[in-house]
Amino acid sequence: MPRTPKSRSSKSGDRIAFIQASWHKDIVDQCRISFTTEIARLGYAKSYIDFYEVPGSLEIPLQAKILSESGRYAAIVATGFIVDGGIYRHEFVADSVIKAFMDVMLETEVPIISAVLTPQRYHDHEEHHKFFFDHFRVKGKEAAIACAKTIANIKQAKKLA
Repeated sequence: MPRTPKSRSSKSGDRIAFIQASWHKDIVDQCRISFTTEIARLGYAKSYIDFYEVPGSLEIPLQAKILSESGRYAAIVATGFIVDGGIYRHEFVADSVIKAFMDVMLETEVPIISAVLTPQRYHDHEEHHKFFFDHFRVKGKEAAIACAKTIANIKQAKKLA
């Protein structure tokens, strides 16, 4: 039986959802920490951010869709680390996740800021661990800036409509 699309609320929420995958949690945590610090600097209180954790990056799009349809969120930030585990092609997983983000955004009109990273190569040794640990800090700050700018742009566009 075909699903009928859920009706969208004409008023988007004012909260931010932050969804984090658990794989390589110590590395991915750096994105959340950095995001929280930067978004606060940009004027968003931590009390307006809801944090969600999912097992892996493949689970992020479903969580994002459910949250998008709730009408509570002005934006969703997603972070995860998709690495080549030698069992399957990590490019396939990354492509599937990003495509799903686009589908959710276009269907629900709630932006998803992606900080889901897919390195060409990752080996679990000290040099790569440190590089990506630090890199996720940078990505968290960039995600906060993108999130705040996207929310502002959407508010401005809705005033013109």
